[in-house]
Amino acid sequence: MICKATTDDVRVLAEFASALWPERSADEIESIFERQLGGDSDSAFFICYHEGGPVGFALCQLRHDYVEGTLTSPVGYLEGIYIRKEYRRSGHARELLDECEKWARLMGCKEFASDCRLSNEGSLRFHRDCGFDEVNTIVCFVKKLL
Repeated sequence: MICKATTDDVRVLAEFASALWPERSADEIESIFERQLGGDSDSAFFICYHEGGPVGFALCQLRHDYVEGTLTSPVGYLEGIYIRKEYRRSGHARELLDECEKWARLMGCKEFASDCRLSNEGSLRFHRDCGFDEVNTIVCFVKKLL
């Protein structure tokens, strides 16, 4: 079962998100998510439940800036999706993605996009299996200014 998250769900969301993005603490993520859940209509969070317990989440947003490979604006964007390891490859992530896509359509989007690291083979497979087309590969650079 998929439910749209509310501010009551922020701790569960933060725990899942810190597993997805371990460079950030659950407390830091919780603070960010509280602001987004508190009134940012350009974001939506969904939680997947299995046998009454939460097993994953998805965060989608509207992007009004240029999104690689798209022609319209705004674009629905899958910012993150996470399913606990023991529940993966059972359709839960696709259910979450479906809810994100429905939300994006309701928000007036004609396109939906996402990204992942080249090294994340599971995510690459998931995106391809869900009908995403690869539109570009980039290398990012940074330089310290002295």
